[in-house]
Amino acid sequence: MPMATTPRKAKKAKPRTPQQRMASRRERLRAQGLRPVQHWVPDLRDPKVLAEIRREAKLMAQHPENDAIDDWNEAAYDWSSWKLSAATSCWWWFRPS
Repeated sequence: MPMATTPRKAKKAKPRTPQQRMASRRERLRAQGLRPVQHWVPDLRDPKVLAEIRREAKLMAQHPENDAIDDWNEAAYDWSSWKLSAATSCWWWFRPS
């Protein structure tokens, strides 16, 4: 008669550190053909940065060729595709007139 056996408890994996988990995640992403990229953007919480952005915007608004640049942008860009995609993907805010 066979002896009754108690179920074996699975050994718990040793807890991994956050660095180990991140390294594992990066390996999986690289295996998918991805690579890490770091982006640095202006910190809009910094009053100095906001002041500089406003200063530069005022300078650009005073540029003597603004009208010519705007006309060129309007002529060069195909707005019809943007309007179409906006109407279909952002239907909740876009209401054609």
